[in-house]
Amino acid sequence: MDLKEKIFELTAVDAPAGSETAAAEKIAAMLYRCTDEMRVDPMGNVLAVKRSNKPDAPVMLVDAHMDEVGFIVTGQEEGFLKFSTLGGVDPRMLPAREVNIMSDTPLYGVIACLPPHVLTAEEREKAVEVKNLFIDASLTAEEAERLVPPGTPGTFRGEPFMLGEGQICSKALDDRSCVAIMIEVAERLKNEELNMDVVYMASVQEELGCRGAIAGAFSAAPDWCIALDVTHAETPDGKDGVMKLGGGAAIGIGPNMDRKMTAQLRETAAKNGLASQLEVMSGHTGTDAWPIQVSREGVRTAVVSLPLKYMHSPVEVIKLSDAQNVADLVTAYILERSADNA
Repeated sequence: MDLKEKIFELTAVDAPAGSETAAAEKIAAMLYRCTDEMRVDPMGNVLAVKRSNKPDAPVMLVDAHMDEVGFIVTGQEEGFLKFSTLGGVDPRMLPAREVNIMSDTPLYGVIACLPPHVLTAEEREKAVEVKNLFIDASLTAEEAERLVPPGTPGTFRGEPFMLGEGQICSKALDDRSCVAIMIEVAERLKNEELNMDVVYMASVQEELGCRGAIAGAFSAAPDWCIALDVTHAETPDGKDGVMKLGGGAAIGIGPNMDRKMTAQLRETAAKNGLASQLEVMSGHTGTDAWPIQVSREGVRTAVVSLPLKYMHSPVEVIKLSDAQNVADLVTAYILERSADNA
């Protein structure tokens, strides 16, 4: 299975924050084939370990989160489902959106919307608050009570497809595209003799505040960490402080990142002829790197990001060459650091 196929397979899974089991099972099956140990911790994080050829070897953690933004049902009115969002969801994109409802018998639904004909000029100029939106799954009140109880999670529909020849459009590319990259790295390193242990962590609940990474990093006790996540790519209406789609891996620099690791990653990219771009991240990076850096007595941490357009929507877009570039960079970096520890 090549990298594109991995991305397609993982993004097709419905696994919003707090309900990641389906994604975890698929990811664990993929990592099982190329690592020595596997466990799922009480939070639901998947941790797979490739052991080194040395006792008491230092530990490199590679992290990518498996959850996606979505929603959770809070009740119903006359068969129409009330809901709250899971993660940072822009209410402007919700009306008329198709959704997957993760009930015992999965259902499709649409978020109800009023047509423009019946809206006032003022109403057309502002987003409808989530509390005033409903999901229509063609249910009666009795069916809604029975089939979709409060607490039922769901996702926004967005099947993966190629956009042109080189770009992928889908829901959940944040951050399952990076989980796919992490698995690609694990496969490439499977038969390498390393002088460090490598822990691959697919973490949960990042969209709710990097919660899974807090527990997972404490358990893994790494010496170094590379956090893989997406970052904002340039669009016609957003060009300030964003990365270029097709510009290669975005290497983070700032207080959340170890300066030496950042410099090493840039050197690795240059040495191997890999396209890269520098992303200044002045405070909270919005990634798992934030809690991992201060886990236990502190972890030397780096952030490598994949440029992505239309974040937290069902039509997120990445460039496949960027994903391949990130996989190349992380693989080369780990091999170089392993040689340093010989």
